[in-house]
Amino acid sequence: MFESTAPTVESPLLQRLLADWEVRRRERTLPGRRDFDPLDLKYILGKLLLVDVERPPLRFRFRLVGTELAARSGVELTGRTLDDYPSPEYREFMRRRYTQTVEERRPLSSVQTRLVVDNQVRRYEALLLPLAADGETVDMLMIGIVYL
Repeated sequence: MFESTAPTVESPLLQRLLADWEVRRRERTLPGRRDFDPLDLKYILGKLLLVDVERPPLRFRFRLVGTELAARSGVELTGRTLDDYPSPEYREFMRRRYTQTVEERRPLSSVQTRLVVDNQVRRYEALLLPLAADGETVDMLMIGIVYL
């Protein structure tokens, strides 16, 4: 069984998402996408990313981009890969975080203070949660993002 060290999470919304992930994990290392009913995630759907993990080579494809996130970024990434993200610097930052989550197979969180969204510097918290259909091999990331 996987013993996780829960990341520090500030946002109550992301704390709830992490708790939901932990409950659905049960005795497995990781929960799978099928363990989450979209109706149970209504509280965060607009702030949620679902990212398919493709191999080989390791690539990330956006399956779902929450409406609030798409509106704030002004970029529609649903169905596109991380390689299509317009900002090279931020794209590489995301690639490192996504890869770390896949390799470590545990939740990661971070607070970013200098993201430029809608021409303004924004502060946000992100929670990256690995999902695995087989309970072991990460095949999707569920990412909650809350602007602070």
